[in-house]
Amino acid sequence: MADNFPQQTIETLYKEVKHVLEESRNSAYRAANFAMVQAYWSIGKLIVEEEQKGEERAEYGEALLEELSEKLTNEYGKGFSNRNLRHIRQFYRTFPKWNAVRSELSWTHYRLLLKVEKEAARTFYLQETIESNWSTRTLDRQIGSLYYDRMLMSKDKVPVREEVDENRELFEAKDIIKDPYVLDFLKLEDAPHFRESELEQAIIDKLKDFLLELGKGFAFVDRQYRLTAGPENHFYADLVFYNYILKCFVVIDLKTKPLRHQDIGQMDMYVRYFEDKVRQESDNPTIGMILCTEKNNTIVKYSLLNESKQIFASKYMTYLPTEEELKKEIERERREIEMEKKLS
Repeated sequence: MADNFPQQTIETLYKEVKHVLEESRNSAYRAANFAMVQAYWSIGKLIVEEEQKGEERAEYGEALLEELSEKLTNEYGKGFSNRNLRHIRQFYRTFPKWNAVRSELSWTHYRLLLKVEKEAARTFYLQETIESNWSTRTLDRQIGSLYYDRMLMSKDKVPVREEVDENRELFEAKDIIKDPYVLDFLKLEDAPHFRESELEQAIIDKLKDFLLELGKGFAFVDRQYRLTAGPENHFYADLVFYNYILKCFVVIDLKTKPLRHQDIGQMDMYVRYFEDKVRQESDNPTIGMILCTEKNNTIVKYSLLNESKQIFASKYMTYLPTEEELKKEIERERREIEMEKKLS
């Protein structure tokens, strides 16, 4: 049967299908938050479908949620209380069509949208959140201030929008910085012992992809940016970007080893230098970001990194992890957090 089709058609179709598969694979890790939304939607669907099998639906549904909550809580923790399962069920009932669920929004966004009873208002808030990059607190504030109703009743909508823009919560550094970063596009997985200079060059060669992985608002400024501390003392920041959303410089230091306390001290110096010599009055405080292969929570706890709102350490991975590796990573971080709680 395949012989009936031109080889060029098969090759074109193969490339298109391959592109779809690779795009899906590459976005899997970056879309972790949306994966949770998808999971909750699927759980909500299962609950609703199971409830519809019962003769006494209301009574049956509450008993079902109670028992399901107990089992899930024993297995997975506090995220599956009876109350949360009700939210998950309501989520599916409110958005019964999966293609109506938007990947730009987190579960917390959807939790807030569920409080909006009017469908037209809910759609309005959903679109405004996406177009204006509203945080969950901003969305909550606009719902509480009846923004939709005021826009609907107002003949002159400009002052209403201006008020919203003035009260809009600004993005903070923690809203932009990811952890971890997946740098699989650098194709470094076959060279496990690469040097920092090689990592930097690979990023420069794939700068467009790196900017996409960094996230919204990043623009490249320079590499090996020289910081002069006296006639004989020169230091070089690996990469410098400017984020037009945060309106600040972002200094990145690349490490091919696990995070050390010396790395944090060095970045602190870079940030202080930019604050003193480079930053303009119209700029917000400089952000320092250390990209490393491992981030030790104990080092973070007992360093200025734990206190600073402008210096971050993020792990990077040179390949997209498998599902099993993701599970192990999540479990490892969970154990570290539990150990830190016991020691504190």
